[in-house]
Parts: sequence; structure tokens; C-alpha cells
Amino acid sequence: MESTNHTYAVTKSDEEWRSELSPEEYAVLRQAGTERPYTGEYTDAKTEGVYSCRACGAKLFTSETKFDSHCGWPSFYSPLAGDSVQFLEDASLPGRPRTEVRCATCGSHLGHVFEGEGYDTPTDQRFCMNSIALTLRPAEGETDQA
Repeated sequence: MESTNHTYAVTKSDEEWRSELSPEEYAVLRQAGTERPYTGEYTDAKTEGVYSCRACGAKLFTSETKFDSHCGWPSFYSPLAGDSVQFLEDASLPGRPRTEVRCATCGSHLGHVFEGEGYDTPTDQRFCMNSIALTLRPAEGETDQA
């Protein structure tokens, strides 16, 4: 599941990212931080639409694959397209290897994906994303009611 040596379509200097993102967005998207559980605007969102990368606008997930995992972050069982996200091994927690999920367009950190947790989803995967890394574009006729 890991992909490496990826060339991003959107590349910006650190200074450009800092000027375009809030300090909180920068900490998550560019420094692989994590927002506190149950604090994100999309954790309980039911609005139909497409979730895009907050840094570059690339389409990543749809509301059709969003499910309530009770983990404190928005969860999806599949990305919009297989090539919309990038997977990297994350060994930042000793003894607990994880798979980091990044935007394949700009390399921004989105969250992590977990497998085999027993959720009743078509993929048995939980893409645990940071709300602050996403922007919800409501479907036509929908209003953003996070």
C-alpha cells in the first residue's frame, strides 16, 4: 500500500504554504499534525458532497463513503479514486506502525488509514482524516451542515 518517490502536481515553497494556510492548517497539512478528536467541523457532518484537500482543492472523498466510526475524526471507507491519495509508512509512534494518507496532488498530510478493524464497510478500511485537512463541497441543492 506504500507509495514513494512521488512527484506532486502542486508544489509550493514552505513560505508559500505558510502564507496560504492558517497556523492550525499548516500544522496538520504540512507538518503531519493531528487535530484533537471530536473537535473537527466534519466529524459528524451528514451533508452530501465531495471532500477536497484544503491545501490544493483536489477531490479526495465523497459523502457516500463516509461512515460514523466513533473515533473522533471523519472516517471514510474508500477514497474517491485510487490515485487521489498517497500512502506512506508512518513509524512515528514506537511499536505502533501506521499508514499515513497524503494528498497525491500536493503531498499534504490528511490522516491515516487502518485495516481489519471489523467495521461493516465494503473495504474493511477506515480512512481517519483530519477535518482541518478537508473542505466539503456540498452537492447541488445541499447546504454545508457540519
